[in-house]
Amino acid sequence: MAVLRGLDDAALRDRVAQASALYFLDWSHPVSGMARERSGGAFGYDVAETVCTGGTGFGLLAQIVAAERGWRPRRDILDRTERLVGFLETADRFDGVFPHFLHGTTGRALPFMPGDDGGDLVETAFLMLGLLGAGVYFSEEPSLAARIQALFDAVNWAAHLRDDGAVMWHRHPDRPWPSNALPIRGWNEALPVFVLGAGSHSHPIPARSYHQSWARAPAFRNGQRYGTVTLPLGPDWGGPLFLSQYPFLGIDPRGLRDDYADYGVQARAHALVNRHHCLRNPHGWKGYGPDLWGLTASDDPDGYVAHSPTEDTGTITPSAALGSFPFAPDEAMPVLRHMHDDLGDWIWGDAGFVDAFSPAHDWAADSRLAIDQAPIVIGLENHRSGLLWRLVSGRPEVRRGLQALGFTAPYLA
Repeated sequence: MAVLRGLDDAALRDRVAQASALYFLDWSHPVSGMARERSGGAFGYDVAETVCTGGTGFGLLAQIVAAERGWRPRRDILDRTERLVGFLETADRFDGVFPHFLHGTTGRALPFMPGDDGGDLVETAFLMLGLLGAGVYFSEEPSLAARIQALFDAVNWAAHLRDDGAVMWHRHPDRPWPSNALPIRGWNEALPVFVLGAGSHSHPIPARSYHQSWARAPAFRNGQRYGTVTLPLGPDWGGPLFLSQYPFLGIDPRGLRDDYADYGVQARAHALVNRHHCLRNPHGWKGYGPDLWGLTASDDPDGYVAHSPTEDTGTITPSAALGSFPFAPDEAMPVLRHMHDDLGDWIWGDAGFVDAFSPAHDWAADSRLAIDQAPIVIGLENHRSGLLWRLVSGRPEVRRGLQALGFTAPYLA
């Protein structure tokens, strides 16, 4: 896809969103309909057959945007969703919880790493957010909504509860938790586990797991000031931006509060702290500035790195700033413009921007990743219309879960 310079801001945002969505529209697995984990940089596994659970959930939301904007016929996206649901109904699950990776043709679990071939509760939560959004969006097919509801109701969130009330990330029912296994504690991307788990009618997790485990982690509260911005939650300097982006692809953070934070403030503050670090540029990396910032997990010249202000290798990930559009649009727009108009001949292609690039190392990834492509599409659409927020946050499962955990928001009234 050629670079088209001179577009106005709105037209450029739409062009970038449409191009980024092609990762799912044109390169989802032909049998399962699931999102492939990545387009290149195999890291030892079969790129063509390795499909990802969380990236598929995000990809469903991105394809809803494609249907809504008329980039593809609505019926085509509905058919793809029905094929995907049919695949999930027969794929490997562990007490209803899907593994991180599946084989795209057979539906059998693929290990994410040695010994990790069971249920992944965080990735399953991301998948469920996408499915729940699709179930309400395609209201013309009530049978699809019923099948999605059955997949959601089959998730045994409580099977991942440890005796002390902590919620465990991974589980294989035939093996005990390893002695070094860590529970899901905040602040990070896993918030939807507690929201959906608390909102489940069939296999709920108790609110005390949220308040007495998730919110008691040493890296949960922050409260430090970085430049002019105070960051409510998270590790020092906030960590990678996906920590505050993934939870709010479907859950609307605007006015969302509990005993610990205002989550609209959290999402914006995290983006601004990340930007502040790049403008400070303590390592002197080439290219950093107001029109080029954004550190999050992505490919890197040395492999795959959870880029952040405390893990800064000089690598910019486009989804970091572009996924921040709903929270910091004025700060994100110059990045989008610079990457497309000035750097596009280097980093732009048929499915939008490459996964990551480093001016300092004269390096650009040969890959795109589902979990980085989708937040661009979703973030731009939520900035434009709030569509995915309305769909997902209107679901009774999400509303029940938020209320059970003590959240308030205008849309919960």
